[in-house]
Formats: sequence, C-alpha cells, structure tokens
Amino acid sequence: MVRFKPVRRLVCTLVNQRTTRCFSATSHRCAGEVRIIEVGPRDGLQNEKTSIPLETKLELIKRLAQTGVRDIEAGSFVAPKWVPQMANSADVLNHLLGHPPSAPYPITYNYLVPNVKGLQKLLRTADDVKPGTAPELSQPTDDPKTLPTPPPSPKEQEEAEPAPITSTEDPNEMPSDTSGVSDPVKPASSSAAGNQTEISLFTAATEAFSKANTNCSIAESLQRCKEIVALAKSRDIRVRAYVSVALGCPYEGPNVAPSQVAEVTASLLEMGVDEVSVADTTGMGTAPRTRELLKTLSAAGIASHDLALHFHDTYGQALVNVVVGLEHGIRAFDSSVGGLGGCPYSKGATGNVATEDLLYCLHSLGATTGVDVEKMAEIGSWISTELGRENDSRAGKAMLARLHA
Repeated sequence: MVRFKPVRRLVCTLVNQRTTRCFSATSHRCAGEVRIIEVGPRDGLQNEKTSIPLETKLELIKRLAQTGVRDIEAGSFVAPKWVPQMANSADVLNHLLGHPPSAPYPITYNYLVPNVKGLQKLLRTADDVKPGTAPELSQPTDDPKTLPTPPPSPKEQEEAEPAPITSTEDPNEMPSDTSGVSDPVKPASSSAAGNQTEISLFTAATEAFSKANTNCSIAESLQRCKEIVALAKSRDIRVRAYVSVALGCPYEGPNVAPSQVAEVTASLLEMGVDEVSVADTTGMGTAPRTRELLKTLSAAGIASHDLALHFHDTYGQALVNVVVGLEHGIRAFDSSVGGLGGCPYSKGATGNVATEDLLYCLHSLGATTGVDVEKMAEIGSWISTELGRENDSRAGKAMLARLHA
C-alpha cells in the first residue's frame, strides 16, 4: 500500500540542492517561490478548430503580460499545413519584439520550433526587426532585474534540508490571502527592456508517439534536437524541451517506463538544453506514478531545478500531481489560462491544467508566484467567450462569481 504524508506536512518542505549547471539566464529566488509558464497562447490555442485572428492572440498575450507572469509561450514555427492555427507566429514575434506590451516584470516569450528550419525562420524574423525598436534575443546577464525567472537556484554550501514553504513560526499555518502577488523580486523600472526570446523543442518518451507526432524514432528526434540546440546556443538563445507522454501514451498505454523518460531527459540536458518540461500529455498520470517518475529522474542524477512539469487534467489528477512535484522539489509548472489546450495525437486528452486553478492551489499552500490570480480569472473568462467555448477553470469561475456577486 502506498502511504501518503498529510498534505500540510507534504507542502511545508522544500529541498535545497546545489546548482551544477549554468543556465543562459540565472537568478536567485526564495525558497517558497514557484515559476509559472503560461502556455495558453501556443499550446492552448493550437488545437482550436476555428481560425483565431492575430488581434485576438496579441490581446491575449497583452492581458497575460499584465498579470505578473514572466514566461509566456507565444507561438510556434511549425509548418502551417500541420498546425494552421500557428501560421501567423512570425507576426506575433515581430509585434512582441517591436511593440512589447507593458508588464510589471520582464517577460520571456517562448516559441516552439520542430526543426532547424523552424528556428532559422524565427531568427530571420527577429533579425528583420528594425534596430532599436525591440529587445534583443535571450542573452546571458548578471542583472537580476532584467532576468526572466528560471527554475529556483539553490543556496550554496547547503545540504538537502527541509525549508518552510509557509510561515517560519508555524510551518502548518495556511495563509488567508490567496492572491500570491507578494513577491520578493521587485519590478524593473522598464520591464520591456529586459524581455527575452527563447525557444522550445520536443521529443517523446515512447517510440509509438514519436513516430505519430514527429514521423521519426526517438533517436532520430534527439538528433534533430541536437542540431536545433547547437544553432540556438550559437545565438545565445535559451532552450526548453518537452518530453511528451511521460506518464501515459495513447498508443502504448499508461505504464511508460520511468527509466526511458530519464534517459531521454538526460540526453536533452547533456546536449545543452536549459530546462526540460516533463509532460503528462494524456493526463493519465497519478500521484504514485508521478512520484515514481520523479524519484527515477533524481536517481539518474537529474536535478529538480533543471525540470518543469506539464500536466493535462483529463482525469482530474493534475493538481494532485503538482503537489507531488512540489514534494520532490519541482518549482516550475506549465499551465494554460482557462484550461485551454489538448493534443491532436491523444484522443480524449483535455486541456492543460488551468492557470487559475494552479495559482489558487499554490497560493493556498503558501507558495509565491508573483501572478495575480484574479486578473488571470478575468482573462480565462474573456478568452473562453472569444473562442465560444466553456471556461474549464473551476477556481476561475468560482472566483469571478464571488467577485461579481
């Protein structure tokens, strides 16, 4: 029988580890701070069947930028015949470089690239922006005010000892304020000047999904990734990578070998990827299997600060799995406003965990995100109406009902 620790005790511990890798962007963060990667404008919209106007996408990004979130997936440089919804991503990039929206913090805008050709298109688009009208691509810097927020940097000279996520006086005390906007990182005086552009690439944890999604084997996919990383690093661009179907595959079933996920993840980090987002693409993940996977990754020598987690809420387990991730030191989570999203290669898979639900959960446990959950709830309602679809955020709808009562 699997025994679970009491929830309060479970979320009152964080693990401090020693940093061993050098990111293209680095900053020190407090123990209770969790980073949110908003994937709505890309992963959330790409499967919508009705064409979405460029203006709507830009307005969505503009509104998200004003919530305090510092990482936004903005588009994808994939061939339009495969993902028609992302056909105007070059226009999105051009606009964000030339006319970045106002924001309380510098923002890292991420674009998915499937191959070197996609990255080359991104670079051409960025290079065409007139000098002086936009921030440069991601560059290493030592100024903490101009950095995006990478995974937490552990304190040096400390062993892995528990640290409080809530009050140091009472480790079990839960905060009454769930806004989560209190943040030790002060806004930069000119946030747009610190904006950065990064890329993400993808591979899979199973051969069947890799062939269905990329028409190649895992080994061939990793070779493509290596070529993308090499070009990106020659331009000092930070790179994220997704490992799809890490907790369940629509073709091979729910029992994906954790060792296979660890092998793929290690390969990506070794080739120079800065952060790997381990993705439960199908939403099949459960708390015991998420725990087993994270233990396997740790045993393989993969540090928690090199990882993010990406959960879909198909079976209603996303937030449970998030808490398991917190227990194992993960401090970066992908989510989508309004629960937007899905996967064309995984029938029945619903959207990403809703950002509003994730924020409400994290804030109630004492974590700090710097993101205004009420503003996010308003955006979730707005974009759902724009798309003519149901708002899939339970916390967002409940919050708005209370605020507008």
